[in-house]
Amino acid sequence: MSSHSSARLRGCGTALVTPFTKSGAIDEPAFRALVDWQVEQGVHMLIACGSTGEAVTLSAAEHRRVVEMTVEQVNGRIPVIAGAGSNDTARAIATSQEMRAIGATHLLHVTPMYNKPPQRALLAHFRAIADACDLPIVLYNVPGRTAVNLEAATCLELAEDPRFVAVKEASANMTQITTIIRERPESFGVLSGDDGLTLAMMAHGAEGVISVVSNVVPALMAQLCEAMERGNMTRARELDAALAPVTDACFVESNPIPAKAMLSLMDRMENVLRLPLVPLAEAHMPRVRRVLEQAGALDSAGSAAR
Repeated sequence: MSSHSSARLRGCGTALVTPFTKSGAIDEPAFRALVDWQVEQGVHMLIACGSTGEAVTLSAAEHRRVVEMTVEQVNGRIPVIAGAGSNDTARAIATSQEMRAIGATHLLHVTPMYNKPPQRALLAHFRAIADACDLPIVLYNVPGRTAVNLEAATCLELAEDPRFVAVKEASANMTQITTIIRERPESFGVLSGDDGLTLAMMAHGAEGVISVVSNVVPALMAQLCEAMERGNMTRARELDAALAPVTDACFVESNPIPAKAMLSLMDRMENVLRLPLVPLAEAHMPRVRRVLEQAGALDSAGSAAR
């Protein structure tokens, strides 16, 4: 097992987009270049095949390939967290075992969507996965997408089991989040699942963020997490203010539609998504170009700042 598996997760983790060619296939050169750039820019971990990576539209072979490429390009430099969630526990187990075999250091498991399991069923689901695969698990709570909330009491019960090492909390319920932060075991991490709440959550004691925005401005988000880690609130507020327009623009339509538009403007990939997602509405393009220029990601001529 990788040495990263036993270390506490902290800092900025990028929830990677999956680039596609104009024909709709995975763009492997663009993806490998994205991974290398992210590591060079200072992010602290990478997450492959999450919702930002359009994992629900990837075939099993494509899912495997994306994680495989991430592991190869990272080459042990930082943790690689593989999305393996499903609303079919048997499928989640099979995917988890495959992700372990190809070298992921951690698994990301979202609460099952659509089925709407009760809290005792969530406990059974996550424990069954942990019983079947010995990689450390990051829980993912995003009720806006799944229609089920991982309640604080349920999360804290799982946190007592060392096989569950962190939660990506995207409920935006600060009462719930701060309860988890206060009452968790020392070894259990809390990561923001909302870019705009990163500073606030870290001020309460969270360890970092799993970020959409860092696809586009990785250095800024990594530096925000590092400033919070050092307790430099003045610098953190400056970085948060610089990030705010990009963060807002990244969610002007469903994620990852705006992020892919931005990365296309930066010449890092084609602006191609898989149905049922479509490229960003043309009306939003001036705004995303403007925020990239303001953040220093594009020069005034519209070229990527490298």
